[in-house]
Amino acid sequence: MDYRIREADIADLAHLVHHRRSMFAEMGLGDAASLERVDQASKDYFTEALQQGTYKGWLAEAPDHMVIGGGGIVLACWPGYPGESLAQRAWILNMYTEPEARGCGVAKCLLQIMIDWCREHGFSTVSLHASDAGRPIYESFGFLPTNEMRLKLR
Repeated sequence: MDYRIREADIADLAHLVHHRRSMFAEMGLGDAASLERVDQASKDYFTEALQQGTYKGWLAEAPDHMVIGGGGIVLACWPGYPGESLAQRAWILNMYTEPEARGCGVAKCLLQIMIDWCREHGFSTVSLHASDAGRPIYESFGFLPTNEMRLKLR
């Protein structure tokens, strides 16, 4: 499959929200009402984060300009920690490839671009949360499980 990767901007808001919702829906997380709330929260977040530069996104686009995948990096202020010289952390998220484009290397290409971007901008680590479907791709790049824990409050 022929495609190109380009940076996302505010004009791509609908694609970013679609990828986020589709990712959660395919993982079986949330009913229609909760996914609608994800849509609204995502619109608000991406609008602000793209303008402030705290989200950096990329989209894979077919020759007909149809968006077939995407992913991005959240840049968060973070106090220093051993091994990192920046007062920031980078998290990869919103990785999604349309079903008809899977198996063509889209996710791997997007992931490599994001890893390269993190290296070029001085990050010593980048983190992500992996779905069961995405885990093999991330592991093939050397991502390892960490000690993160979670407490559900609702």
